[in-house]
Amino acid sequence: MRIRATVAAVSGALALSALAVPAAHADDTANLPNIPTSAAEIFGIAPQGASKTARTAAATSDPVISKVVVNGGKDIVLGTTASKTVSVSVTASHPSGISDAFVALWHGKDLYSEDSVDGAVVPNEDAAKCTKVNTTTSTCKLTFTFEPGWELYKNSLAGTWKVAVAALAGDETSATDKQAYSKVRVQRASKLTVDAAPEPVKKGKTITVTGKLSRANWETFKYQGYTGQPVKLQFRKKNSKTYTTIKTIKTNSTGNLKTTVKASVDGYWRYSFAGTSTTPAFTTAGDFVDVR
Repeated sequence: MRIRATVAAVSGALALSALAVPAAHADDTANLPNIPTSAAEIFGIAPQGASKTARTAAATSDPVISKVVVNGGKDIVLGTTASKTVSVSVTASHPSGISDAFVALWHGKDLYSEDSVDGAVVPNEDAAKCTKVNTTTSTCKLTFTFEPGWELYKNSLAGTWKVAVAALAGDETSATDKQAYSKVRVQRASKLTVDAAPEPVKKGKTITVTGKLSRANWETFKYQGYTGQPVKLQFRKKNSKTYTTIKTIKTNSTGNLKTTVKASVDGYWRYSFAGTSTTPAFTTAGDFVDVR
């Protein structure tokens, strides 16, 4: 019978030990995961190189991982204080079926080098919940929880994370793992405001459109201005359903936006930010201006 190592003291190719204290209070990467060894250790089975007596004759092949979906295929976006739990599903197959799966999300260059991994999260569960698709294939589900100041203890962790995955055969005699099966983006939540004034305004007069683009700072637990970012000013006539881009301006050193346009007809003004690899897109609701 296999023995699944607990998250707190796990060892294995993908099993990353849980942080003992909030990383924001740690000395750099002192509390980050240790270097893993093999998928066999995750599931408590004999290693692939073991003798035939250690691995039963039923182990004719290793499991095949065909699909891993993190957070429904969407980016993982975190604000300043609230934690976020995301789901991960692993689809794998083996002649004897699949009995368990393991996933770790990590940030860095090389999983086998302690100095190059600066972020990681491990599952909330000790074992995955696997549902059979057919006699050889199962989809196994796990959840992960991110929290600013804990798993996300510095802003530079925003961006691309790697997805490490392992699967255990149904007869529990073989396992397979991939240290970087796929990628997922972890982003700092964004906010964007708009205010078009004055309202009402006489036709031909100047309308000033102000706003601010900000994003979560995981180190200070506050939102701060996102500087030097292009933002589109868009307009929609009162009886229209379509917005048109009027101009693109950049945020200033504090994330603020300000531009002017001439009043012509009634309509709605909004700002639209396309997003970056570390920060999601955001489009404001339209601010109506009555032109008389």
